[in-house]
Amino acid sequence: MFKKLASEALGLSDIGSIIQPKDFGSVDADDYLFHEDGEKIFFLIKSKKDEYCFTNLALMHVDGDSAVSSKRTIRRHEYADCAIGTVTIETAGTVDMDVELKFSIGGTTFSIDVRKQFLEQLKDVYKALIAISRLQDRDETARQNALKVLGAMSSMYKVSQIGLARDLPDQFNALLDNLNQTVLDRHTRRDFGEVFSRYIHG
Repeated sequence: MFKKLASEALGLSDIGSIIQPKDFGSVDADDYLFHEDGEKIFFLIKSKKDEYCFTNLALMHVDGDSAVSSKRTIRRHEYADCAIGTVTIETAGTVDMDVELKFSIGGTTFSIDVRKQFLEQLKDVYKALIAISRLQDRDETARQNALKVLGAMSSMYKVSQIGLARDLPDQFNALLDNLNQTVLDRHTRRDFGEVFSRYIHG
């Protein structure tokens, strides 16, 4: 107990370590994953207080009050809904014990201190987050373009109702339904497992 209190007082409880894949099953975050939907952990940073779990679908933050408390709050940030931005790494100085990964996701800012011996692995998740951010930007452009097409299709549908062939409204309705379903399929559940596999090397 004294070690935990001292660690908390010195701020050492906030410095995380990178957990190896063989140990993913023993972390708290694993209990809250949607394993049934194919969700899996690709990268995990753990301190005495917190866990930052990067899965193919979301960032899971197991948020602890302190190193001496067992109380935890589970927060989930879906990549499909939460844009990633401002990704940076702050390397260690001569006397520093840690490096720092900073990024925002869906308006929430994270600043995660990690022991400096893990810098090489931290570079991997840095690259993965930037790659995901780029894909999210591209997805948003595609979504906006799809919405414009939906709007144009709706206008055509209104025109088709005025004395044109009887089957045209049915055709337009079918096209609208298909396009709407495509937009939903692409943008309501975004799996970035391939991105993490490309950049994270264990």
